[in-house]
Amino acid sequence: MAKTNMYYEDNRDLKHDIKEIKINLLGMDMTFSTDAGVFSKSAIDYGSRVLLEHFIPTQAKTLLDVGSGYGTLGLTLAKKYGLTPTLIDVNGRALELTAINAEKNQVKAEIMQSNIYENIPNVYDAIISNPPIRAGKEVVHEILSGAYEHLNRNGHLTIVIQKKQGAPSAQKKMQDTFGNAEIIAKDKGYYIIRSIKEETK
Repeated sequence: MAKTNMYYEDNRDLKHDIKEIKINLLGMDMTFSTDAGVFSKSAIDYGSRVLLEHFIPTQAKTLLDVGSGYGTLGLTLAKKYGLTPTLIDVNGRALELTAINAEKNQVKAEIMQSNIYENIPNVYDAIISNPPIRAGKEVVHEILSGAYEHLNRNGHLTIVIQKKQGAPSAQKKMQDTFGNAEIIAKDKGYYIIRSIKEETK
């Protein structure tokens, strides 16, 4: 299939357009380098900010950020809550930026290229995702359903998704997978949905 230079592809061969974003997130001054070919290269997207503000750590020590882009969610939450983060994306350029941003923000992180969970053998206390809507419903739902096997008992999945881009069907998929799916926040059409891997499903 021909590449279309979308942010959910491996875009290391694109012409560079490097920018730097300085922003206060969760009361911390954070700095992110961005570039052409990555999601939300000019500003931290609103949905990510809503997820950050409503994330509930609940005794988590380890965190997996699926479709991590240049690291906004995983690095910020790791720094705020003292989590050990793993950030994964299919986009190699985004991962190169994540490594730069981890160093800039003084966060030690494992950074891996992976198409969803294909290279991920481990389990985590928390999984987060601002899923790549443009990659299609099948990809988004694979992120949601696949999270179950990569969570420890009592671990939790938290996602952000717009109502008009499939929040109701995403919630149903999480409900079917986990037996629970709570909308913990709504903000300007963005839904934060959270599921817990309970002892008994």
